[in-house]
Amino acid sequence: MRKLILAIFVTAGLGACTEQEPDLYTGQQMEFDLFKSSEFDYNGTLMVKELRDGKLEFDIQLEGAKSTTEYDFPAHLHFGGYDQADAPIAFLLNPVSSKDLESTTVLENLSDGTTLSFEQMKTFDGHVKIHLANEGPDYEVILVAGNVGTNFSTEVGFDASRIAVCGKSF
Repeated sequence: MRKLILAIFVTAGLGACTEQEPDLYTGQQMEFDLFKSSEFDYNGTLMVKELRDGKLEFDIQLEGAKSTTEYDFPAHLHFGGYDQADAPIAFLLNPVSSKDLESTTVLENLSDGTTLSFEQMKTFDGHVKIHLANEGPDYEVILVAGNVGTNFSTEVGFDASRIAVCGKSF
């Protein structure tokens, strides 16, 4: 009887170890390049993944010098192209950590009250900018920027001299 009970516990334990968490993603994703936009040597990518609940996850990965001191680079999704003056902020993304140069954000309602589906993201008129600081003169330093959605084009080159200062409305 003890061997039977032990066998049941071992079988139940092995079954628990092989259970997998449900996949959070649908498998649909898009990748956008983020380009060096100042004298600071950073570039990167924005990966947009569709979650099973229909929301979008934005994963930012920068390449460049990492820091041993923790500070954050503010990241914004904007309406319009990176060269549009005073482009309003559509969503405040989670800041990029200086230690691992990564950020993950699940998009909620945009500043205009709309939400983006994966299909709508393909035609979204927007861009992403990552700043050196939240305020002061360093706010105007853009580490990386890149158009997303309908504005993204591999045929049209990125021109850092055309970057416009961000509008802060949110």
